[in-house]
Amino acid sequence: MKLYFSPGACSLSPRIVLNEAGIPFTAEQVDVRKKVTASGADFRTISPKGYVPALQLDDGKVLTEGAAIVQYIADLAPASHLAPAAGSFERYQLMEWLNYIAAEVHKGFTPLFMPGTSDDAKAAARTAVGNRLNYIEQQIAGHDYLMGAQFTVADAYLFTVLGWCGYVGMSLDDWPALKSYMARVGARPAVQQALRDEGLVK
Repeated sequence: MKLYFSPGACSLSPRIVLNEAGIPFTAEQVDVRKKVTASGADFRTISPKGYVPALQLDDGKVLTEGAAIVQYIADLAPASHLAPAAGSFERYQLMEWLNYIAAEVHKGFTPLFMPGTSDDAKAAARTAVGNRLNYIEQQIAGHDYLMGAQFTVADAYLFTVLGWCGYVGMSLDDWPALKSYMARVGARPAVQQALRDEGLVK
């Protein structure tokens, strides 16, 4: 399989999950502004959406959208326990977290990265993201991970998104449970490997 990625972007999440699952893969960087891969291909011929992540399977099929990709990977390696069994109530709770992170947290950062966003709009976006983090802080207090004691694909996604806080002038000091959570997830060997592979840590 091949993962198309951009360093530090949301494609870090499936890279972490692939590492956790122990599934061999290759990775190719994408210039998301120019829509060109490192090998010179037009990325839109691989994923017409034009953004990462995209996972190209061995048979040439391409899967996009991070929440779908990480569940696909988890189901390839059920022994890794990266997702509850399909059809179980816990699996739908996992989907609930993935959807919340995607719609309410991930997308909340968008105005903060867009050139031309006014200072007022950025302040409003930080407030909105902060409100979402308040909810997660309450839910995760007293637990190692979002689903309790077990690391799941939702944790890979949340870790990735919360990693953007430092780039947009937000500190996790106001959310001590989340700050501890980031340290806990960041210490996992599969996460450290993903960060090194993307040049985010030495």
